[in-house]
Amino acid sequence: MASIKDIAKQAGVSISTVSYALNGSDKVTKETAARILQIAEELNYVPHAAARLLKKKKSNLIGIFLTDFSGSFYGDLLQGVKDYLSAKGYDLLVCSGSQSRRLIPEGMIDGAIILDETFSNEELLQYAGQGHRAVVLDRELHHPLINQVLLDNKAGATLAMEFLLEQGHDRIYAVTGPKGSYDANQRLRAIHQVAERSPGAQLTELEGDFSKASGAAAAQRIVEQYNGPAAVLCLNDEMAIGVYGYVRDHSKLIIGEHIHLIGFDNIELAQFIQPRLATIDYSMRKWGALASEQLLKMLAGDSVDNERIYVTLIKGRSVRPKFK
Repeated sequence: MASIKDIAKQAGVSISTVSYALNGSDKVTKETAARILQIAEELNYVPHAAARLLKKKKSNLIGIFLTDFSGSFYGDLLQGVKDYLSAKGYDLLVCSGSQSRRLIPEGMIDGAIILDETFSNEELLQYAGQGHRAVVLDRELHHPLINQVLLDNKAGATLAMEFLLEQGHDRIYAVTGPKGSYDANQRLRAIHQVAERSPGAQLTELEGDFSKASGAAAAQRIVEQYNGPAAVLCLNDEMAIGVYGYVRDHSKLIIGEHIHLIGFDNIELAQFIQPRLATIDYSMRKWGALASEQLLKMLAGDSVDNERIYVTLIKGRSVRPKFK
């Protein structure tokens, strides 16, 4: 790989002159700069990223940190982030795993968006204490350099639970999410609050982890225990689709007649399965775009307030009134 030293040798100039030319400085004539740039192109010169960062103190890269990339959830969220950042002259770097987090203290990214339950509060606060800015989507964390853009999980889970009760369902299974998930824990807490103030409601928790497989495993238990119409509230749509598949393939029970099913997230697939999945809707693209907007404001030194993404109920035919 060619270096500045190689360019300087071929052009017959000093290393500092090459550096000025590559950075667009007016300390060299246009003719000399043009000759140096042509030689750099011929030698396939690539600027050293770390050196460039040290000079400019800015990478125009934003990192988003995710627990993983599985399922249908992340696509629209990432598109919302990417679209907003691209319009503002930034590129997006998608990261997962503990090793990628060193990009923050090394200054390889200008700021971070966090949706990663494995990224501890302590580590994030340490980076913020060093002057690095972040927007979190999955926790409540108070620091001047950390902004929160959170889903209204409580409102969404309350809408879902109250919808089931309004349809006459008193036997309700809740398929939970990962134990470390802020969103799952907030949703489950709201479900219990509604159940506690609803006389006659029988709530049973079944363990899940936001995957289709865990939804299918929960459905197996529900089918084995079936002795009359039951409602199932999955804390995300991926698990609800897992329930769909198991009930369809391994029982004679019918969704919307024997098993009444509601999810959370309104992923694209939920709109096409039949009967249409009842679920909690919000704009994942808007969530990603708003997180990006808040982060760029912070990088510009502007003041920002914590934001919340509001939700609505979609009354799909997977939930119908309970037969008497």
